[in-house]
Amino acid sequence: MNTKVLKKRRKTRSVMVGGVGIGGNNPIRVQTMTNTDTLDIKKNVTQINACAKAGAELVRIAVPTLKHVDAFAEIKKQVKVPLIADVHFLPEVAFAVLKIADKLRINPGNFDKKQLAKLARQSKIPIRIGVNHGSIKGDMVKAAIEYAKIFRENNFNDLVISVKSSDPLLMIATNRRLAKKLDEEGMNYPIHLGVTEAGNASEGRAKSIIGIGTLLLDGIGDTIRVSLTEDPANEIPVCYDILQATGRRITRAEFVSCPSCGRTLFDIEKVTNEIKKKLGHLAHLKGVKIAIMGCIVNGLGEMGDADFGYVGAGSGKVNLYKKGKIVKRNVSEKDAVKELLKVVVDVRV
Repeated sequence: MNTKVLKKRRKTRSVMVGGVGIGGNNPIRVQTMTNTDTLDIKKNVTQINACAKAGAELVRIAVPTLKHVDAFAEIKKQVKVPLIADVHFLPEVAFAVLKIADKLRINPGNFDKKQLAKLARQSKIPIRIGVNHGSIKGDMVKAAIEYAKIFRENNFNDLVISVKSSDPLLMIATNRRLAKKLDEEGMNYPIHLGVTEAGNASEGRAKSIIGIGTLLLDGIGDTIRVSLTEDPANEIPVCYDILQATGRRITRAEFVSCPSCGRTLFDIEKVTNEIKKKLGHLAHLKGVKIAIMGCIVNGLGEMGDADFGYVGAGSGKVNLYKKGKIVKRNVSEKDAVKELLKVVVDVRV
């Protein structure tokens, strides 16, 4: 990944959520939200642990009533990942959960200004001002800044801001304006990115990739959530794929492979999957670029900046490269993957 062409990431303060930092020099954080009934403690704990195993660093839970505050507290005892309480409409719930949660998310359109000021004075945990297009009449950026000023006037600055829409183009434009306005106001608060209600399957992923990915390339965004109408654990790999593709957070090896054509004389899809399975999980290969190419026509040029290359060289033959230089020529196809692994990790696999 060529990180030299990346725009500089917007400078923000660091906000600590449990032991996880958002903004500042911290990596861009990955989070999700449970979709089980908060009162079902066992299901929530199971889902949160599955999300954490998939790589979620923060998990949000809906807390609609005081009864749910008690359930939230019990869930928190049983998991290790920091938990965010999502509260709407009832200020007494927000105040109650302040004593338990690692972070509070509110949609301030559901609270009046006096309640927000009181929340700022009493809170000892970070708060996300989460403005959604569907719940705010008028300008989302104006609303977010107005609410942030209430907190700042009450000497509370552990804020994260988000402005979300189900339309990725609106979400992009609005977050660009938000970042500009925050900087103009001297508000160095981190920004949470997400395309809300994105849907599921390829549609939901495409919207999130466009919206979140574009802003990350702009240098905007400190924590992300891909909102899918699926098991929340499914959101996590998409988050990391977006971060990897934009160069904002490299967590694994990068694989480049061609789509194949009639010149390819081996099953490149099968080979690519096999190589990714064998090497993709190895932590010491983080950021290493491995190219799998069907033939020498475009293969040599396309893998020019790769650390290692697997390139078809003719019927049943493969050439292996390291830093653009050939290291093994005309390797039998049946042995080529094994030989590549030896070149990459210097062990027999």
